[in-house]
Amino acid sequence: MIAKLQNPLYLAGRILIAVLFLPAGIGKITGFAGTVAYIASAGLPVPSLAAVVALCVEIVGSLALLSGFCTRIAALVLAVFTLVASFAFHDYWAVPAAQQFVTQLLFFKNIAVVGGLLILAASGAGAWSLDARRAA
Repeated sequence: MIAKLQNPLYLAGRILIAVLFLPAGIGKITGFAGTVAYIASAGLPVPSLAAVVALCVEIVGSLALLSGFCTRIAALVLAVFTLVASFAFHDYWAVPAAQQFVTQLLFFKNIAVVGGLLILAASGAGAWSLDARRAA
């Protein structure tokens, strides 16, 4: 039974992960100045360039996941991006105690997303994807 659900589950998983990244990337375009200021507040170098890289990774990566095109590469890039962002922006160990709960929750949510992306990178997009169509 579960084997019959494999391809729909791969597709649903890709869509649900992309739903996290695509709106975030679009939001970085529409609120570019705020994104740059937020990145600068974290002390990262060249915040304007970092914002452009972030929005490109989020938009291109999520579109790749949605279509199942270069899925393994997109999942790896998004996993690394998410891991780096987790340590840069959700450093719960360095915030006041009153802010630790939410920051820690966001950090570990991101770590779980990284885990899902690594599984997707290892397993591929499934049969309902451009990757499968190109391989056939």
